[in-house]
Amino acid sequence: MRPLLIAISSLLFAPVAAAQYADHPDARKVYTALQQEHGFSPEQLAWARNVLADAKTLPQLIKQEQTAPERTETWTQYARRIDTARIRDGARLLQRHARALADVEQAYGVPPSIVAAVLGIETRYGNITGNVRVLDALATQGLDHPTRTAFFRSELIAFLVLSQEKGWDPRAPKGSYAGAMGAAQFMPSNYRRLAVDFDRDGDTDLWQLPDAIGSIGRYFVDYRPALAWRRGEPLLVRATATRALPKGLAVNQRQPDLRFADLADLGIASEVPLPADFPVGILKLPLDDGGDEVWIALHNFYAVMTYNPRVFYAMAVAQLAAAITAEAYASP
Repeated sequence: MRPLLIAISSLLFAPVAAAQYADHPDARKVYTALQQEHGFSPEQLAWARNVLADAKTLPQLIKQEQTAPERTETWTQYARRIDTARIRDGARLLQRHARALADVEQAYGVPPSIVAAVLGIETRYGNITGNVRVLDALATQGLDHPTRTAFFRSELIAFLVLSQEKGWDPRAPKGSYAGAMGAAQFMPSNYRRLAVDFDRDGDTDLWQLPDAIGSIGRYFVDYRPALAWRRGEPLLVRATATRALPKGLAVNQRQPDLRFADLADLGIASEVPLPADFPVGILKLPLDDGGDEVWIALHNFYAVMTYNPRVFYAMAVAQLAAAITAEAYASP
C-alpha cells in the first residue's frame, strides 16, 4: 500500500499545472470557429493551439462567476460600493478628464457622471482592472463552466482573434475572473466591436482612460440599439408602494414592461408624474431589514443594464452618478 499512498500524496500536493486545453474535447469548436468564421490560416491555428496549451485551469474563477455579488447580496450590502472614496474620485475624474467626457456627451449623449460611475463601479477609475490572465479565465470558463460554456467559449474565440489583430501575446493581458479587460472591463467581443481610439493615438487601449471613456459612451449607443441611451432622459423615479405589491408581479426585468398609467392600479405611487403611455418597469430592491425599496425604472436605466444585466449594478451606477454630480458641483 505504501507506493499507492505516496502516489496519492504526490497528486494532492502537486502544483497547479496546465489543463491541456489544447486537446480539450471542445477545443475543436474553437479551432473550427477560428478557421471558418475568422479565416485563420494553418499557421494561425497552430499558434492558437500553442496558446491554449499554455492556459491554466482555475476552478475558483467558476465559483466567483456563480457567486458574484449581484447574485448573492442584498441592495443594502451592494450599495456600500457607493462610498466616500468612489464619490470623491469620481468628482476628480470629471475635472481631470473634462474634455474627453464632454466629447463623449456630444458624440453619444451619455452624461459625464454616468461614464464616471461606470468606471468607478467597474474598476475604481482604472485602478483595479483584474490580476487574472485573460487566457486562463476564458479557457476555464469557456471550456469547463457547467452552464455557460457557449458564451465564454465565444469570448475565448474573440480574445484569440483580438490578440491576432492587435499583435498581443495572449498570455500577457490580465483582467477579471470572467475575462473582462481594461478600465471599462470590456469582454473581448465588445473590445473588437465597440472600443474607440478616443485619444487618436492609433491604438484602442482600454487600460487608458481616454479610450475607456469614449468606448463606454459608444457602448451605450451601439451595443443594443433597441435600448440605446436617450440623450437628456432620466434613469429613475422614486416610488412608494401604497400596499403590498400583487403576487406574481414581474419586477427587476431587463426592459420596460409596463406603462406609467398601470402603476396606480398596482399600488405604486410615483414622486414625479409621467405621461400615461410612458414605458416603465418596477424595481424592488431587498434590504437587510427585510423591507424593500421600490423604484420606477425608465429607458436609460435599462440602457445601463445592457452593460451588466443586474439591477443592483445599474442602480449603483445611477446613484453613484448622482452623488458624483452633487460632489463635483457642490457650492463652496
